[in-house]
Amino acid sequence: MTATDAGTGTRPQIPLLLGAVFLIYLGQMTLNPIIAPLAREVGLAEWQIGVTISTAAVMVVLTSQVWGRRSQSWGRKPVLVAAFGLAAVTMALFALLAWFGMRGMLGGGVLFVLFVLLRGIGFGTAIAAVPPTAQAYIADVTTDEPTRVKGMAGVGAVQGIAMVGGAVLGGVLAAIGLIVPLVAVPVLLAVGLVLLGTKLRRESRTELIEQPARVSPFDRRVWPFLVAGFGMFTALGFVQVITGFLVQDRLGVDTRTAGVLTGGALLAAGVGMVLAQAVVVPRTGWSPQILLRVGGLVALAGFAVLIPDAGAVPLFVAMLLIGLGLGIAMPGYTAGPSLLVRREEQGGLAGLIGATSGLTFVIAPTLGTALYGVWPPLPVMVGTGVMAVVAVFVLVHPRFRRMPDVPAAAVAPAAEAQPGPSAG
Repeated sequence: MTATDAGTGTRPQIPLLLGAVFLIYLGQMTLNPIIAPLAREVGLAEWQIGVTISTAAVMVVLTSQVWGRRSQSWGRKPVLVAAFGLAAVTMALFALLAWFGMRGMLGGGVLFVLFVLLRGIGFGTAIAAVPPTAQAYIADVTTDEPTRVKGMAGVGAVQGIAMVGGAVLGGVLAAIGLIVPLVAVPVLLAVGLVLLGTKLRRESRTELIEQPARVSPFDRRVWPFLVAGFGMFTALGFVQVITGFLVQDRLGVDTRTAGVLTGGALLAAGVGMVLAQAVVVPRTGWSPQILLRVGGLVALAGFAVLIPDAGAVPLFVAMLLIGLGLGIAMPGYTAGPSLLVRREEQGGLAGLIGATSGLTFVIAPTLGTALYGVWPPLPVMVGTGVMAVVAVFVLVHPRFRRMPDVPAAAVAPAAEAQPGPSAG
């Protein structure tokens, strides 16, 4: 990693950007262990929670590329402060509504619509801003393939750490009561808002890109990576939203215990992801295409282990393997295309990657919960099939056999790539 921002005399603020990614995902992951038992506690059906999560994914799809390009034209600080402010407000209101629902003061269609508005539209729009902003910045300040891959792995690593931390935090707090993690989330987001507002530098006008370029999803440089990422996250989407239901129904526990054990299952996935991105990726030095191939096969093994109802141990092992495999593959998915586009395209590309990941959660959670109502193993089987297609695709497609020469503008400091200093 470069010691200073390209074109400036200041040190990069990569740790602060990664901290922002960590906090917003910690907020999201803290809710995951309790979302299934919360739905049953307030009287919502499985499909209604699926629709809520899918709505958030729609907002990620619709706003990610806008946020990514705005992070280069407006600057990182305005984008992140706005995102964290929106996230904190919507999740505080979401906690209040959940409390009303648990006390029987609100329910039915009204509660469902408000859940969609707050957890879906509001929080989905907010979280869409953070990863593209961090990824575009890392692309700006890294100067070769190994450091680019490590930088992008850092984004995935903090997401994995957030998965671990959220699983632990959500599970432990759920043991006290389902309302406790709901209250903790807006507090975490408010902490992030204060840190960004007081610590993050604001770029000068000369460091910004006035008109960041759009990147088409059909661009031949990037579409194979997008297809691979879409498949990976679609497979994950089928499983992630039903994990709480799998734990409760396979292990035969009550809602409070289900929250704790679901936290443990998500913890296993997070541990796998952290091991992948903090140990495997930096130490192997594998190229993006090798990361995608190896990660895809490991994740496929995890999905296959999850299909049968074989008790607690195979369930936790499956989640560990899924996290490990996707953790290995994700830096290949994000760093690979960033090495092939120009600097003024990095924000648009980062947003496109975020939108592609979000698109998978538009359909998968709703379909996954609906299929679970038909036959519990069915969504896991569908996710396994999708992951198998991805594993074959990255093994046979020519883009993943040999990366073309990296354009100088993709890795050179901005002072060389275009007139004026780089984004700081």
